[in-house]
Amino acid sequence: MKHSEQEPFAPGEIVRHFKRDGADPAGTDYLYRIIGTAVHTETGETLMVYQALYGDWKLYARPLAMFLSETDQKKYPQAIQPTRFAPASAAETRLARQAEESRQAAGGSTPEPPHR
Repeated sequence: MKHSEQEPFAPGEIVRHFKRDGADPAGTDYLYRIIGTAVHTETGETLMVYQALYGDWKLYARPLAMFLSETDQKKYPQAIQPTRFAPASAAETRLARQAEESRQAAGGSTPEPPHR
């Protein structure tokens, strides 16, 4: 679901990293929830903020241009997905939502996407 060039993924949308192609399809490794975009205070660069839906559920920020970049086929010749991040499939999105619900039921927190 593309919203704009500055915000290509909507807050709350589930995306997959290209390394997910080699992960257990029944797990949530390399699935992330978009938090939104942010602006670097010193450089003005637009960053994508996103949260891992596995492991320790860390929050990450990556320059938007890098987030949207093509997969480096020379470095990762086995990569199938052409871009670093892409929308998750319906099945992956269901897995991610189930993982989020389980985490919240266990007392873990996940940041709410910003309200528009």
